[in-house]
Amino acid sequence: MKSLENIDSFGAIDADNDDILLQVFEDHEAYRNIIDYKKFIIVGRKGTGKTAIFKKMLTLPKERYITFGHTFADYPWHYHDSQKSDGMPEHEKYVNSWKYLILLTLSKIILNYDASLPYDEVSLNSLTKIEQFVIDSYGTKDPDITQIFTPNRKLHLKPYLRLPGVIEAGLSPEYTNMSDLPKYFTEVNKNLMEHIFKSLNPENNYFICFDQLDLGFDPNSLEYMNRIIGLLLAAKDINKVSKENLKKCSIVIFLRDDIYDNLHFEDKNKLTQNSLSLIEWDKEITGNTLKNLMEKRFNNLLNNDVEIRIKWENVFDESKEMPGHQTKYTHITDRTYLRPRDIIKFSNEVLRQYKLRINLKEMQEKYFINQDINLARQEYGNYFYEELDDEIHKHIPNYKNYFEIFKSIGKFQFSLKEYIDAFEKRHELYPDITDPIAILKDLFEFSIIGYYKAGGLGYGGSEYVFKYIDRKAQFDSSSGKYRIHLGLLEALNLRRY
Repeated sequence: MKSLENIDSFGAIDADNDDILLQVFEDHEAYRNIIDYKKFIIVGRKGTGKTAIFKKMLTLPKERYITFGHTFADYPWHYHDSQKSDGMPEHEKYVNSWKYLILLTLSKIILNYDASLPYDEVSLNSLTKIEQFVIDSYGTKDPDITQIFTPNRKLHLKPYLRLPGVIEAGLSPEYTNMSDLPKYFTEVNKNLMEHIFKSLNPENNYFICFDQLDLGFDPNSLEYMNRIIGLLLAAKDINKVSKENLKKCSIVIFLRDDIYDNLHFEDKNKLTQNSLSLIEWDKEITGNTLKNLMEKRFNNLLNNDVEIRIKWENVFDESKEMPGHQTKYTHITDRTYLRPRDIIKFSNEVLRQYKLRINLKEMQEKYFINQDINLARQEYGNYFYEELDDEIHKHIPNYKNYFEIFKSIGKFQFSLKEYIDAFEKRHELYPDITDPIAILKDLFEFSIIGYYKAGGLGYGGSEYVFKYIDRKAQFDSSSGKYRIHLGLLEALNLRRY
């Protein structure tokens, strides 16, 4: 095993900058559910590994998998939004425009990236029609997907796509303006879908993945919510047609859990039960642990003997307990939201403290010890505090003012009376709030606080309930005790006891 002092870090906290991500990728059930065509909606809190799986999908072996990834950093939503279908139920008005975008993406794959096509005469005939339509409409067989709804574009619908419903209505569009596409969406999508699934090679695996859908997220925007619902429903319909045609093709959507929880539409529960895979770590329902994830990183960075596997205990000295008779692993994970980015960050801070200690004492030390972990908590706590902002500020804009209540209490565990008294003292910071319990409820939804649940006969032991541990948990306003998440202890300068 190489010395810990010779490495710079255990990786980056975000997948886009993590140089060793693909070498140490942890095969989470959510990833296997995609590959096995069992699930197509991948939901998790920020930092749980959605983008890691997305990036892994894009690097699957090209000889068997053809994957296209969509992110939306520069996507012209105003072009897309102009294609909504009027006269449809609110949550369905973007379904057809999403279907068209997905089908154009599949067309790009068929025409440019699948060397096995055409694989028979039927495939050749359909592929030819797709190619003629795409080239005549977009001037290239590999159009820029971000520009497919550009207003000055004209689509060459005939003679490549049959539009019987349009012809019966007395219209015969050889070329149609992009602004008129919603009139023809149903038939255009139906025709494209038919030719695409006749073209796809049944021996190949095709995936179109959507990530970074939280860009532009606004919990108060009905249009945003309807747009995401439309994508989910479009993916569901296309995946269903794929199965019916015995083709291995899946549209996969990666979505933050707070966004998914804010969506409301008919049959959402059915979609959740049948098609959703939740990214979780260190839970009873999953075999994936953050310890295994870190051990893969240890082996990648420290191992110089392929026959010996480096374990957590070879890096963190577990022979001496932390205060409260905790293992170092439990002490660290208690200060996380059980996310890869949290434990990577904490371990990086422990590494930094370890290097300061051995350099100061000019000594050799094989393990991380209690002192390294204790000193790492302050910088980790600052990170944890700042990490909350991306997820919470759009839902609870004044959450930092609410933290002043807990700072005035001064300890991480408190009674309801202590909280009410502190709320009254700081009321000038949030004059519009008349119900102090509403603050606790909002903060509970983001696991900033947990409530005490007493045990009893048949119910197990007493515990503090946090949403990140139990997503189905509901806030209990009758509980007399509450607790701030331990990851915020140092950032809010709270006492443990």
